[in-house]
Amino acid sequence: MKADPRKNLNDYARFSSIAIQMLVIILCGVFGGYKLDQWLHTRPVLTVILSILSVALSIYFVTKDLLRK
Repeated sequence: MKADPRKNLNDYARFSSIAIQMLVIILCGVFGGYKLDQWLHTRPVLTVILSILSVALSIYFVTKDLLRK
């Protein structure tokens, strides 16, 4: 029995969107931390904190999306 090609395409689109979502969340956290560090003159402190928080947030969203199906 052959697998349905539409299901494979839907899975590919779903996992691609999850990867793009992770990338956007992490980049927003890093960029936001960098800009806040420039504005408040706190070298890499906020960049590191927001980077770690954005990675944790992206893992949360990925886990939530994967467990949903």
